[in-house]
Amino acid sequence: MKPTILSSACFAFTLFFLAPTPARAQTQTSYPMLMSISPVAVQIGQTSECEVSARYSLQGAYKVFVSGDGVTGEVAGNAEKTDKKPSGKKRLLEKIKIRFTVAANALPGVRDVRIATPQGVSTVAQLVVVRDPVIREAAANDTMETAQRITIPATACGRIEKLEDVDYYKFHAAAGSSWTFHVRSQRLENRIHDLQEHADPIITLRNALGTVLAANDNYFFGDPLLNYRFPAAGEYYLEIRDARYSGNPYWEYSIEINDRPFVTNVYPSCAAPGTTTVLHPIGYNLPPDAVTSLTLPAGAPEGLQWATLTLANHQITNEAPIIVSRLPQVLEAPGVKNTPAAAQHISVPAGICGRIANPGEIDCYAFDAKAGERFTFEVVARAHQSAIDSVLRILNDKGVPLIENDDAGGRYVHADSLIENWTAPANGRYIIEIRDLHLRGGPTFVYFLKVTRSEPSFTLETDTDKTLLAPGTSGVIFARVTRRAGFSGEVQLHVEGLPAGVKATCGRILATGTDGCILLRAAPDAPRGASNIRVTGSAKYKEANGKTADLTAVAQPLQEIYMPGGGRSHYPVETHAVSVGDALDLKAVNISPTAITLRPGESKKIDVTIDRQAGFKQNVTLDVVYQHLGSIYGNSLPAGITVDEKASQTLLTGDQTKGTIVLKAALDAKPVQNQQVPVMAHVSINFVMKFTYCAQPLYLSVIPAQTAAARK
Repeated sequence: MKPTILSSACFAFTLFFLAPTPARAQTQTSYPMLMSISPVAVQIGQTSECEVSARYSLQGAYKVFVSGDGVTGEVAGNAEKTDKKPSGKKRLLEKIKIRFTVAANALPGVRDVRIATPQGVSTVAQLVVVRDPVIREAAANDTMETAQRITIPATACGRIEKLEDVDYYKFHAAAGSSWTFHVRSQRLENRIHDLQEHADPIITLRNALGTVLAANDNYFFGDPLLNYRFPAAGEYYLEIRDARYSGNPYWEYSIEINDRPFVTNVYPSCAAPGTTTVLHPIGYNLPPDAVTSLTLPAGAPEGLQWATLTLANHQITNEAPIIVSRLPQVLEAPGVKNTPAAAQHISVPAGICGRIANPGEIDCYAFDAKAGERFTFEVVARAHQSAIDSVLRILNDKGVPLIENDDAGGRYVHADSLIENWTAPANGRYIIEIRDLHLRGGPTFVYFLKVTRSEPSFTLETDTDKTLLAPGTSGVIFARVTRRAGFSGEVQLHVEGLPAGVKATCGRILATGTDGCILLRAAPDAPRGASNIRVTGSAKYKEANGKTADLTAVAQPLQEIYMPGGGRSHYPVETHAVSVGDALDLKAVNISPTAITLRPGESKKIDVTIDRQAGFKQNVTLDVVYQHLGSIYGNSLPAGITVDEKASQTLLTGDQTKGTIVLKAALDAKPVQNQQVPVMAHVSINFVMKFTYCAQPLYLSVIPAQTAAARK
């Protein structure tokens, strides 16, 4: 069925990264880019006011998004401030106050925060929810002599704001008391997309004489964690700095200091919904042989969850990572199983909960397979706070390696292993071998190993995590598919949860491609607003028995990250937000024609007309492919269709409003009907980032070669 063609101009955006130093706005309009929240922690059961800093303007901020339950935010009243420079021009409002209210039953941990403004929704920053009082860093605490006195338990919040900045906190500890110091800093910066250099914090404990008692640099990735039992009562000092003595005004930190049970992980690391699972907490200040149980709701979603645990002495822990899975659970058997002969036998499918308990340990699991059977092996560990950097191998019964994987690939890399859609070469017994890359081991080296028969499926990602509209304009969302285990079909895209006055035209990802697009249109009278949306994909798959199966997937939003040197990378976030705001630099982009048909070897021209706002004379570049420095991030063109750059006019300068894009079909271009393609107009925000506007959708068809010849 041919989709409905939108008749209005449309707007979208993308970020491109090129220069190491962010320049100020060249456009009249830019969405805000959150850089920090200070203090970066808020206490459970309290209402707290924090300062949010951003690049570009937070003027008119009217809505605050906070992920998860139990935490709300509201603008605290200064978002309409209109300071002026000596020249008379308005200053960018780069700091506002946000009032966060945290429910008494809110789960501690980290939340994503996003702010809606008339210029559009912002990028994402993060906020830490804690149980103890939050203490803000004093103005002068850079030496032991000027150390800031605090009463613990507490969460100390500050920033490593300048070169050679060292912050000191002074506190009293009783003899024999055991305290945990948990730093969050580097991990909070992963989602700040325009912060190219991240903090590398290190903490040190000193006595009153300045003697070093203990220190830690990297525990949770680049963030420290330190537990120390104080031998004598007295005054002690906590020092925090960057390991390189670097500094940055946006390098916020929180240090949770308490003597309660602190859990870094649990064993087994997986729990099944609807059942009670016995768990052994791993961490500090735990009772001997600590054990607890957890009952998850029957409808709990699979994947990583966080939960506080109640111990036998009625103490409640911090938030602990729990992997939720409905696979039949297998617990690693005791004893040595480091060879094929000693391997623990499992049935497929299985979710294996194991641990590399000792340095040099190798765990082997055996399973039976028939020739041609396909299997997938996935380690879930490092991404969920385990210390293991896994290496996964499949061996035959004689111990000969058949395939190996260290780190799973993708747009963002992590240290967990994945062997996907492996085919057994013959009937027989096979071995799964797992170890740490560096042959380390210990209580914290837990893993969850998913062993399944490969079933056709797919996953989706959106680039990016926000779409900005104005009344009467439209926007584009690119979605990318990863096909798995033999699925090779096309995927129809869908979207739900749009703001009032916004409608969608959903495209498809062709069987020969990896990208598709969704076009959003805000009605001319669409009210200002913003909401989180959900992008999904659906597909059909023909099974071996001839029946047709339905496949679905929910898209993972990705926020773009500005890499040093001008590269562009991604980091997963929890939401994709769509907003309707004020007018932007371009009123409209229009194309003619809105549908074209190409024959193999043929080229056709698309005329593009932009409508500039009065006084807007910046350069505008045209494209149909979402790209940066030669890398493609969104391309819904059918295979064999490309832009003829020499024949196109894609740079519009000054008052120019008309350009052209010429599409050409290769001689071997395959037939396709009405593929939705966005025609985009890029406007630079600064030297690295751009707004992207687009026209009404272009529908592109390619005639089969024999049909083209007959018509000719």
